Amino acid sequence: MQKLVYLAVAYGLSTAAPALAQQAEKVDQAMIAKIKDEGLNRSQVMKTAFYLTDVCGPRLANSEGLKRANEWTQKQMAQWGLVNAKVEPWGDFGRGWDIEKSYVAMTAPYYHNMIGAPKAWTPGTNGAIKKQIVLVKATTEADLDKYKGQLRDKIVLTEVASEPKTTFAADAKRYTDEELQKMAAPAEARPARQNNDEAMAAYRARLALRTKMAELFMQEGAAAVLSTRGGSHGTFFTSNGAPYAADAKPVLPEIEMSPEDQLRLIRLVEAGIAVEVEMDTKTKFQTQDLKGYNVVAEIPGTDKKLKNEVVMLGAHIDSWHAATGATDNAAGCAVMMEAVRILKAVGAKPRRTIRIALWGEEEQGLHGSRNYVKNNFGDPATMKLLPAHEKLAGYFNLDNGSGKIRGIYAQGNEGVQPIFAEWLKPFADMGATTVTPRNTGGTDHLAFDAVGLPGFQFIQDGLDYNTRTHHTNQDTYERLQPDDLKQASIIVATFVYNTAMRDQKLPRKALPQAPQPKS
Repeated sequence: MQKLVYLAVAYGLSTAAPALAQQAEKVDQAMIAKIKDEGLNRSQVMKTAFYLTDVCGPRLANSEGLKRANEWTQKQMAQWGLVNAKVEPWGDFGRGWDIEKSYVAMTAPYYHNMIGAPKAWTPGTNGAIKKQIVLVKATTEADLDKYKGQLRDKIVLTEVASEPKTTFAADAKRYTDEELQKMAAPAEARPARQNNDEAMAAYRARLALRTKMAELFMQEGAAAVLSTRGGSHGTFFTSNGAPYAADAKPVLPEIEMSPEDQLRLIRLVEAGIAVEVEMDTKTKFQTQDLKGYNVVAEIPGTDKKLKNEVVMLGAHIDSWHAATGATDNAAGCAVMMEAVRILKAVGAKPRRTIRIALWGEEEQGLHGSRNYVKNNFGDPATMKLLPAHEKLAGYFNLDNGSGKIRGIYAQGNEGVQPIFAEWLKPFADMGATTVTPRNTGGTDHLAFDAVGLPGFQFIQDGLDYNTRTHHTNQDTYERLQPDDLKQASIIVATFVYNTAMRDQKLPRKALPQAPQPKS
C-alpha cells in the first residue's frame, strides 16, 4: 500500500507539469540539423523495410515469419550499438500458423485462376480437391435448414456483403491544409449515438449466424468454404477463420477471395450453371511455443539524475498473412528503428534512456503493448501502478501507413500541446505543422494512455492505406513511400530526443479511474 500511495503522490506532482510547459521549450537546432542530414542523406529506412517485408515475409502472430522478424530486428539494433536488445516474452498468446501452399481456381464451366488466400488459423485441404459449388444464402438461422443434406463433399460459397463499386475519386490522398486546420481546432461535441443497443444487437446476431453456419458446414460434411470480406480491383481483405487458442474447435479449410472472383462464381451458380472449383492448401500450426513476444532495445541515458527515466517509441511488428505487411506495419517499425539508428549515428547523448519496442500480436488485440504495460507500469483493470510508472517520460507510436507525418494527436492532453507545437516548428517546410487535441485509437499508444501515461500517435497522410493496403493482399513493399518514411524518421527521432533532454517529463493527464465492476 505504501508503494501505491507514493506513486499516487508522484503522479499528482507530475500532473502539475502543464504549468511548467508554458515556459519556452529548449530546442537544440544544431542537433536537429544533424538529425535531418543523417535522415535525408544516409537513410537506411527502406533497407530496414525490405528486410522486414521481402526477407522476413508475412508476420502473422506467433508465425515463423514473425519469429524471423523478431530475431533480425534484435540483431540489427544490437549491431547499430543499442544495448539490452532482446526478444522478450510478454505472456501466453496461442497457436502459431503459416501457409505452406495455396492454390484456387475455377475448373468448370471453364478454367480461371482465382485470387485468394487461406484464412488465418484454418486447416489445409490435405491435398488437391476438385468439387462442385453450393451457394449458401442466409439472413436467419432458420434459413440454414434448407441446406441440410446438400453440402456433403461440396465447396460452400458464401455471399458477398458489399459489392465493389466503380469510383472516380483518387485512390490515395493526403491531408489538405483545410483538413489539418479543422483537426487543430477543438473537437466539436458529437451528438449521442442513437440506437446503439440495436446496432450492437444486430452485430451480435451476425456473429451468431456465422457461428451457426460454420457449425452446419462441419456437421453436413462440406469439403471447404470460399468467402470474402470485400475489396476491389483484385484486392481482398483478410482475417482469421478460427481462434488461435490452443484448444480451439476444428473448422473447415477456408479461402478468402477477391470479391470479383467470388461474384463471378455466384452469378454462374444463380444462373443454374454447374460450377467446379479446384483448391489445394497446406497450412501448418505451431503449438510448441504459445508465448507472444516483443523486441526491445535501448540507448542508455547519460544524466546522473535522469538516466533511470525512460522515453519510449514503438510500432507493432506483426502483420496479416496475405501480403508482407508493408504499410501495416513494417513502415512504422522501419521508421522507429531508423529514428534510433539516426540518434546513434549522430552521437546523441540523451539525458534519459531511450527504449524502442516492436510490439507483437497487435492485430489480435494490442496484446504485446497491453501486456508490456501491465507487466511494467500498471494494470488498467485495477489501476494498481508499478514503480516504473513514475519513470516514463513519454511514448510515441506510428501505425497508420506509409504517409508522411503531418503532426501529432495530443490525445486530450492539454499540457503537451504547446510543447509539441514548438517541436514541430523546424518541420513546417516538411509538411508537419498540426497538433490536434483529439484522441485517436486502434493502436498501441492506447495501452499507455489506459494507465495515465503520456502516449501519442502521429498524424499521417492516409495515401491508399484505408482503400488499398490495410489488412489486404496488396500490402507490399511497393506501397511504401521512401521520402515520406525519411521525413517521418527525422521527426520521430527529434521528438524522442527532445523528450529525453527536457528538464521535466512530459505533462500527464489526470490518472484514470479503475473500471467499476458491473452490478
